[in-house]
Amino acid sequence: MSENRTPNSEISAVEEYELVTTRVMNASPALVYEAWTKPEHLARWWGPNGFTNTFHEFDIRPGGIWEFVMHGPNGVDYPNKSEFVEVGPERIVLRHLCAPHFQLTATFEDLGGQTRLTWRQLFETAAVFGAIKNFALPGNEQNLDRLEAHLQSMSF
Repeated sequence: MSENRTPNSEISAVEEYELVTTRVMNASPALVYEAWTKPEHLARWWGPNGFTNTFHEFDIRPGGIWEFVMHGPNGVDYPNKSEFVEVGPERIVLRHLCAPHFQLTATFEDLGGQTRLTWRQLFETAAVFGAIKNFALPGNEQNLDRLEAHLQSMSF
């Protein structure tokens, strides 16, 4: 675990159907943004431990579609389709179009050579939130662990 990591996964008090994860990354906001917006990087770190990805469409612009399959370590394939709502160097917002439905907002805050990444996942209903929160919280942390490791490989 990184010394920059804080116990930071929580259920937001502001929105009862929202998971919020925050992590300080030892990389510039520009590098973190590149890891999110270049499919050759994103495919290497996206998803919990043991997952791999096959991207079919990646049109990173407002209204653009990101369609891919996450391949689970158990051999199960998980089709995913999202629409980008907002894309900019400080914030990416996407809407997950297949179940479970949610909106993901990632913000990148410059901390002078480091980046505070805040990952907000807003689910559409209490039922969806209740069904997913117990594995989404650790899954989000694993996803950010993988991003952190990939950022280190990008820095060289």
